[in-house]
Amino acid sequence: MKVLSFTTLYPNKKQPGHGVFVENRLSKLVESGGVEIKVLAPVPWFPLKHEVFGEYGKFAGVPQKEERYGMEIFHPRYPVIPKVGMNLAPFLMVSAMVPQIKKIQKAGFDFDLIDAHFFYPDGVAAVCLGRIFNKKVVVTARGTDLALYPTYYMPKKMIQWAINRADAVIAVCQSLADDAARLGENQTMIKVMRNGVDLDVFSPGPRDEKREELGLKGFTLISVGRHIELKGHHLVIDALQHLSDVNLMIAGAGPMEKSLKRQVKKLGLDERVMFLGCLPHDELFQYYSVADGLVLASSREGWANVLLESMACGTPVVATAVSGTIDIVKAPAAGQLISDRSALGIATAIRTLMKNYPDRTETRKYAEKFSWDETTEQQRLLFKELVNQSSETVLVS
Repeated sequence: MKVLSFTTLYPNKKQPGHGVFVENRLSKLVESGGVEIKVLAPVPWFPLKHEVFGEYGKFAGVPQKEERYGMEIFHPRYPVIPKVGMNLAPFLMVSAMVPQIKKIQKAGFDFDLIDAHFFYPDGVAAVCLGRIFNKKVVVTARGTDLALYPTYYMPKKMIQWAINRADAVIAVCQSLADDAARLGENQTMIKVMRNGVDLDVFSPGPRDEKREELGLKGFTLISVGRHIELKGHHLVIDALQHLSDVNLMIAGAGPMEKSLKRQVKKLGLDERVMFLGCLPHDELFQYYSVADGLVLASSREGWANVLLESMACGTPVVATAVSGTIDIVKAPAAGQLISDRSALGIATAIRTLMKNYPDRTETRKYAEKFSWDETTEQQRLLFKELVNQSSETVLVS
């Protein structure tokens, strides 16, 4: 099978941690054999590369083409109109992608189907492209795309249109599948295919030596993710006021970074909170391994890979009871769920974990149930079914 994967959520030279969960799923599918994938990962057009322009400066520095894990990745540019362009985004994306797709086909890659990730604007654009090129389209819902964008009138209408016209919808957890069913007309095939974890990359690393190197003493948590409100780093910092014997490492970067550092200073927590910055994805296992727990205080999540990554390193988690997180943290070996997303609620869940701390080898065993094998096979079967349908249609016509 030849698959054209289409998504703005994909790592690149300038943003190596962006959309790693999509790359992981695709690379495992390629490794399984019998599937050839090329990735169309568009980035917003911006003329200047200087770092003073922040994320847009990074976009300008993304190469037009890369190769990762045996897949060619194309990064065509598409126009973005800040603030007022939300309703136009899918159409601007489509108009910019058509010439690139024609080039890919002309170069000999006449793909069988389009595999899109994230419903808005990517999924809507993908369904449009499927109709233009007469190809089957699968769209994966990942979280915010069905939790946030349908709160806007026009994006909701376009998402509903895409759900009803996609050949299949994949949801990374049951709650997202339910959201897709409610938004659609219950005619589209909807499959739940969870994310997995690479058990070779994420495995227990040396603890004592690394903890000494980092100067870690006592019970230490790690919070991983973009420095934005929905990830809840600020709440975790506040929770430390109720946990005098707990320290915290924060990995990531984002627009709230300065305010988080000010918060730490104001609360007098400088000696208990360490900012790690952005870490390469394949180095995270070292920090999961030295931590005593991962805390994820998100207000919403689809399927949070950081939870599985931490558990695969033997480190239990404390996470808010939202969406797919409820499907992940389902045993004492996994950790604890936070029922109240507040500083006190987080502190209470952390204290419960400390009092009922699981054996780290059992936490690793729990994570081993979430390898990519099952999802990879489900994906292969779904794609094969859709490609066979296309072949049968051609034969009949």
